Amino acid sequence: MSVAHDFNIFKPMQDLTFEHTISHQCGVTMNDSVEARCIAEVMEEKPGIKVTYMPAMIRIDGEGKIEFKMDEISEALGREMTPHLFEISTSTHYGRMVMIDDNTVMLFGNMDDALEYT
Repeated sequence: MSVAHDFNIFKPMQDLTFEHTISHQCGVTMNDSVEARCIAEVMEEKPGIKVTYMPAMIRIDGEGKIEFKMDEISEALGREMTPHLFEISTSTHYGRMVMIDDNTVMLFGNMDDALEYT
């Protein structure tokens, strides 16, 4: 089982700086569940991915793009994970979500990158 990271993506309002820039970040938020923990455990092994565990939710964040491979998640989960079940497991996402094929869901922080798949 994974250990919660000390890293926290959330900041108090007084520590926020508002800029007129595009971040190119993307990510998902999931209600804490068996499936969500499995997805988080698979993804936290990938470079550039930040996983934040909260009391009732898990958040996965990345820069540029995040690739979710259903076969990797299925193997760790011990049963099939499809792109459609993956979408059900995610409460919300930010960035552009694209189902590349039956094995791959991608999130893009840059719309131009996502448009290559439409």
